[in-house]
Amino acid sequence: MRLIESDNCVLEGVEWLAKSEPRFAYAYEQTGPLPLRLRPDGFDRLLSAIVSQQVSVASATAIWNKLEVAGMTSPALILQTSDEDLRALGLSRQKARYARALAEADIDYIALREMPTDDVVKTLVAVPGIGIWTAEIYAMFALGHADVLPAGDLALQEAARILFEHDERPKEKAFRTMGDAWAPWRSVAARLLWAYYAVAKEREGIR
Repeated sequence: MRLIESDNCVLEGVEWLAKSEPRFAYAYEQTGPLPLRLRPDGFDRLLSAIVSQQVSVASATAIWNKLEVAGMTSPALILQTSDEDLRALGLSRQKARYARALAEADIDYIALREMPTDDVVKTLVAVPGIGIWTAEIYAMFALGHADVLPAGDLALQEAARILFEHDERPKEKAFRTMGDAWAPWRSVAARLLWAYYAVAKEREGIR
């Protein structure tokens, strides 16, 4: 299993994609170097993802800061804390339940590092509050998997629509099929599409 561990890994993926698909070469000309975006793995990374669901970046950051100050970023402390106290720190009733479910899941985060992407996703989505997108993002940016395409991501779908000149955004299933041609560097393709989305939308805004 190939891992992305450095900027050089990302560049290797970009070069492969650019040779195999001219549109990716064009997109890279527009975006320039892509971010590595690797983050430490573990319980707090998934808890942070739960906190961020369906709220603004500012709100998620504020709630996460409260949790960190209170020391509520470990499974043991979450399990020792009442739902009322978790809600006082900014978690909704549903997110407090998800946080507790994640703590109770007792995931072997070390073992996840050695698992194929499909097994990582299967393990994580078994936990209430963690969907396929979150599990795939974890595999990409916490575990460094090189061949993951979060096909349910609307920004990626829209970027693909613009770059490949489709009339409408590809649906998740069709997008996954489309992405098969980008293996074994689908994670880099996703990075490139996210970056291209920002460029394309800024251009549209100027118009």
